[in-house]
Amino acid sequence: MSLSPFTTALTDVLITQAAEFVGVYDATRGWFTQVNPAGVRLLGYPSEQAFLDEPSRTLPTPSFSADDWAALRERARRSGRQEVETTISRPEAEPIQARIELIYFEVEGRPFYLVRLSEQTRLQQAERELAQSVRRFEAVFANATIGIIVCNRTGAIVTANQMAHQQFGYAEGELTGQQIEVLVPMGGGPHHEKLRESFNERPSVRAMGAHRGDLEARRKDNSVFPVEVSLSYFYLDQELFVVSYVLDITYKRNADLALIAERQRVERLNAELEQKVADRTHALLSTLEQLEQRKDELAKALAAEQELGELKSRFVSMASHEFRTPLTAVLTSASLIEKYPATEQQDKRLRHLDRIRQSVNHLNDILEEFLSVGRIEEGKVEARPARLSLPDLVQDTIADVQGLLKPGQTIAPEVSCPRDLWLDSSLLRKILVNLLSNAIKYSGENSVVTVQAACADGQLRLRVQDQGVGISQEDQERLFERFFRARNVTNVPGTGLGLYIIAKYLELMHGTIDLQSTLDVGTTVTLTIPYEDHSAD
Repeated sequence: MSLSPFTTALTDVLITQAAEFVGVYDATRGWFTQVNPAGVRLLGYPSEQAFLDEPSRTLPTPSFSADDWAALRERARRSGRQEVETTISRPEAEPIQARIELIYFEVEGRPFYLVRLSEQTRLQQAERELAQSVRRFEAVFANATIGIIVCNRTGAIVTANQMAHQQFGYAEGELTGQQIEVLVPMGGGPHHEKLRESFNERPSVRAMGAHRGDLEARRKDNSVFPVEVSLSYFYLDQELFVVSYVLDITYKRNADLALIAERQRVERLNAELEQKVADRTHALLSTLEQLEQRKDELAKALAAEQELGELKSRFVSMASHEFRTPLTAVLTSASLIEKYPATEQQDKRLRHLDRIRQSVNHLNDILEEFLSVGRIEEGKVEARPARLSLPDLVQDTIADVQGLLKPGQTIAPEVSCPRDLWLDSSLLRKILVNLLSNAIKYSGENSVVTVQAACADGQLRLRVQDQGVGISQEDQERLFERFFRARNVTNVPGTGLGLYIIAKYLELMHGTIDLQSTLDVGTTVTLTIPYEDHSAD
């Protein structure tokens, strides 16, 4: 009996009348040669011929490249059958998720594939997505780097991940079915049961470690270790389940203890350093007091200073800084005297000799200032007001510092004080010398230093303004400390005592000081000193 009728019938049943996409793919030509009516409708074409008239004559799979299709066909050729899930795009409809099955066969030695395409139903998609979600959850749960424990309402452990078993020293799966209280340190179980009941009544998400800072957990061998725990919850079929996230903070606790110990050590070192500073300060004041008592033994006193190390270098720096101005005046006047050899020039020689005398006296006054720093702080130095002419004092002081001027530098005085004042001229002169010296030293060539002085309502306002390097806002807060120097002038000679001494002198004269400075712009120092009006005397 011939098989042709049966072959035609079977082809009609299996392909033409199939309820899903069935097509024959010619591997030699690289396209479909036959597609059943159900497949044409599924893809959204009006007829089989419309699909076969497409240039590609292949399934429109945007997520599958030509190389992917070639690899899939090769696997089907080798194994006889292959399946894959992918997205099928359609000309006039939404894309669909489908499973494609390739069955390899040959006709007269030529390779063909029977291609079946089954649209995935929503249930199948949901089941597949659920399975993927479960696999992702299991991967995250099992591989989490913190312990995760799930309990029911009664506190029985439903499941725990691998890290939780490692943390508490249990074998894999050994925690399941046990009460959560086995993980609580001895004696804490009843209290924990009350907390669990309270949480069951009002479940909430709690931040890790927020509710307790000293929480501990118990291992299987009854040893305890510090932990941080956060809680969350979920409902499954109306049943409450509590999720505990456990983090072993043994290393953190040890690091905290080490940090506390290190902080205590630093505090001890700071206390020792402060004591050393206090001892050095006391030694400095004692040395200065000895220098005050033995001016004629200055050399011996300076030799003794060598034993104090840093104290000696600071004193030498102070001396070189503060002695320069009067010594320069002496040298200038001495040089000028040589230019007046004639008898009729005696008055000029006398004027410069007087200036030398004043400078030497001023030098002695400066030396006494340094030696009496300790006495100033002890309140043994007092201001002695006397009548003085402010314009004369300003002019004399400017003359004293002329030798310090850099090329092109000038001092511009503006004095508005016609009446004599009743102030300590020595202290005021020392203050002005110090301010002018600083203004000259920290300003560049061809700059102007302005000195303004005005008297009104029993107040002397003295202002010195320069165009120098300026002082940062941070350093201004410490300028009046002993030996402090701004960081941007550490390469310039200086002792850091100038503003400290000025501030102390102003305290004696009941005056105030205001300093305004901007880096690379300049500094303005304003003094306000009260004075008595004796103009009628």
